[in-house]
Amino acid sequence: MGRGDRLVSEVCKKALVFSLKDTVTIGYRQRVLYDCLQHSGVVREMYDLAVEAVDAERQIWGLYNRSSPRAVLSRAVRVVETFVGYLRRLRRLSEEHADEFSSDGLARFFKMVSEELDDAYFAEVQGHLERLKFRGGMLISAELGPGNTARGFVLHLRPGRGWRERLAALRRSGDTFEISTRDEAGLKILDEWELRSLNLVANAVAHSAEHVRGFFTLLKTELAFYVGCINLRARLSELGGAVCVPEPMAPGELAWSGEGLYDLVLALRSAARVVDNDFGADGRSLVVVTGANQGGKSTFLRSLGLAQLMMQAGMFVAASRFQAAVVSGVFSHFKREEDPALRGGKLDEELRRMSRVVKRVSAGGLLLCNESFASTNEQEGSEIALELVRAMTEAGVKVVYVTHLFELANRLWSEGRDRALFLRAPRQSGAQPYKLVEGAPEPTAYGEDLYRRVFEEGSPLDNSNLR
Repeated sequence: MGRGDRLVSEVCKKALVFSLKDTVTIGYRQRVLYDCLQHSGVVREMYDLAVEAVDAERQIWGLYNRSSPRAVLSRAVRVVETFVGYLRRLRRLSEEHADEFSSDGLARFFKMVSEELDDAYFAEVQGHLERLKFRGGMLISAELGPGNTARGFVLHLRPGRGWRERLAALRRSGDTFEISTRDEAGLKILDEWELRSLNLVANAVAHSAEHVRGFFTLLKTELAFYVGCINLRARLSELGGAVCVPEPMAPGELAWSGEGLYDLVLALRSAARVVDNDFGADGRSLVVVTGANQGGKSTFLRSLGLAQLMMQAGMFVAASRFQAAVVSGVFSHFKREEDPALRGGKLDEELRRMSRVVKRVSAGGLLLCNESFASTNEQEGSEIALELVRAMTEAGVKVVYVTHLFELANRLWSEGRDRALFLRAPRQSGAQPYKLVEGAPEPTAYGEDLYRRVFEEGSPLDNSNLR
């Protein structure tokens, strides 16, 4: 999704992990994404403009001295001038392409740009910027305080008449004086008065610059997610991978089915076409997957988890059709290698990780288990897993469990074959089809088939040499 863009990559990772939790918001984002996919060139141009604007502001840091109001004001004026140029470009984009977008989000955005960034706005900003350069000098007023000290400094707008007329009037009244260029103390006092008068103005303009910078920062961050989706969709199109707009259902509903579902990551990494699968688990909170070794069980599990995450991020899904209820969280428990620090055995490590999951999962969650508790013997592993599955499903958690533990799968089949979906990776004499089918668990994973594929005929360990 990032295609080398660090911001796009980081934003997409966060969007996938922090899922949306209601169907209305998901639908809103889906419609925005559809708009972006239809007009990807315009979206990329807006994203590049926002990135360029923020980068341009950073180039002005060398002129910045926070301790000096004069320096703060000078930098802030330059920053706002720079941003005004990018705001004008954004308005031109809006004028040229606003009618092409129909989603609520982008239609409202372009309307905001059109209404708030009009000619009157730019004229007003430009007028302020010109005055803040003080080409004709500064007009400051102050009061006399105790001991005739100056206080209450106010920086005024230039009067409507020219400075010559203003100064002539002051000279005629006799209320003027000039400081000699040799009067260092007097010049220092004037400089101090100027800085005190500029302080509030400098802070206000700096705040305005920060506000516009925040707008462009937010814009590029929001668009980064959609640019990532555009990148991913383009790559899948090159690979011939199908995608669909998933149908999110309300939390708690047992709507759960799909067609042509495939492992997106495997498709991106593999040169060959990836096999897809269909499943229908409507009305069921448990899916048990068994069958032949290397038959596509773990791949199916990953494809299902990715589809759920992508749907709840408001994205398309790697399938021809996908429907699922919104879940409160997606949790996974995949087997890992033994602890290299030798702090415990594999079963101990598995139980610790599952304990962390149990403490966080709640009703409406989704738990994906891949060969969990297979590190111990069949009887103990099955008993642990059976208690876990029972507790999770009774608490309202949906579970997908891939396992070679026949005792576990068979007991689940006996207890609730009508309340669960049982899928099996079938045995295949030739090339493995990786297609799952509905069916009862079998007492073997056909490990002998895998052995024969690895130890071909004629090896030192073929059947003729085994005793």
